[in-house]
Amino acid sequence: MVTIRLTRRGARNQPFYHVVVADSRKRQGGPVLEQVGYFNPSPSGQDKKLELNLARIDHWSATGAKMSDRVRALVRGYRKQAEAA
Repeated sequence: MVTIRLTRRGARNQPFYHVVVADSRKRQGGPVLEQVGYFNPSPSGQDKKLELNLARIDHWSATGAKMSDRVRALVRGYRKQAEAA
């Protein structure tokens, strides 16, 4: 099964996550099919907190990929933010 999930990058105490499409049977930091965005929980300065490619996420969801709970919440908030702008 294919999932859309977060994979952690960044240094200790400075988390940074990539939003990736990956096979659910592979480990978290393992090979990915596609990177569709990123999430920075503690941005500094002009850095963006969240950047997603909604077209690719919709494509993978239509193909049958399942989103993790956290990614689903991030996408929902990002869509609301995009509609408001």
